[in-house]
Amino acid sequence: MSYPVRVADRFRKQSAEQLVTMAGAVIAGLTNNPTFPAPTVDLKAMQAAADALNAALAAQAHSGAAATAEKNNKQEALIALLRKLKHYVEDNCGNDPAVLLSSGFQAASSNRSRSPLANPAILSVDFGNSGELVLKVSPIARAKCYEVRSAAVGAGGVPGGWQPAGLFTSSRSMTISGLAPGTTYAFQVRAIGGSTRYSDWSNPVSRMCA
Repeated sequence: MSYPVRVADRFRKQSAEQLVTMAGAVIAGLTNNPTFPAPTVDLKAMQAAADALNAALAAQAHSGAAATAEKNNKQEALIALLRKLKHYVEDNCGNDPAVLLSSGFQAASSNRSRSPLANPAILSVDFGNSGELVLKVSPIARAKCYEVRSAAVGAGGVPGGWQPAGLFTSSRSMTISGLAPGTTYAFQVRAIGGSTRYSDWSNPVSRMCA
C-alpha cells in the first residue's frame, strides 16, 4: 500500500529560532519554483512574519511577560502561515518526495505502522484562581501530552475563533489562565503521541470563568 507524501508537521515542537529558519528555507524553496507557481501565502508576507518574530525575540530578551506574550503571538502567526503552505505543497507535489523537498519543507517519515490515539474526553472544568479554569480529562494510553484550545462563547452559545491554550503532560490538572472573568469559554482537548501524532479533538465543554 502506498501512502500520500506529507510535510513533517513539527511546527509546535520547533523553537522560535527554528521556525524562522524553516520559514527562510520555505521562502527560498518556493521562490520561482515551477511546481508551485501560486503559493496560498504571499512569500513577502511570510518573510514579514518571520522578521516580526525575530524582532519579538530580540525584544523578549530585555523585557517581561508582555514581551513574551507578543513573541508567542508572532510565533503563532508564523505557524499559521507555514501550515497553509504545508497543505498547498502537499496538494501540488504530485505525491513525489523529491518535489516536496524542493519546496523547502521536510517530508514526514514514511513509517506507517499506525496506531491511532483514542480521543480524550473533558471530565470536568473547575474554578482556579481569578481568571483561571482547571480542566481534567480522561487519560489516553501512549499520549505524550495533551493540547488544549479555547474559544469565547458568544451570543446564542456559539464559540468564536479557537485559540491555543497550552500543552500539558498531566491529564488530571490543566490550568488555563489569562481568561476574562464573567466570560464563558468552550474548551477542546486532543492527545499528542503515537504514530499518528494527534487524536481527534474532544467534544467541547463550556464553563464561565470567575
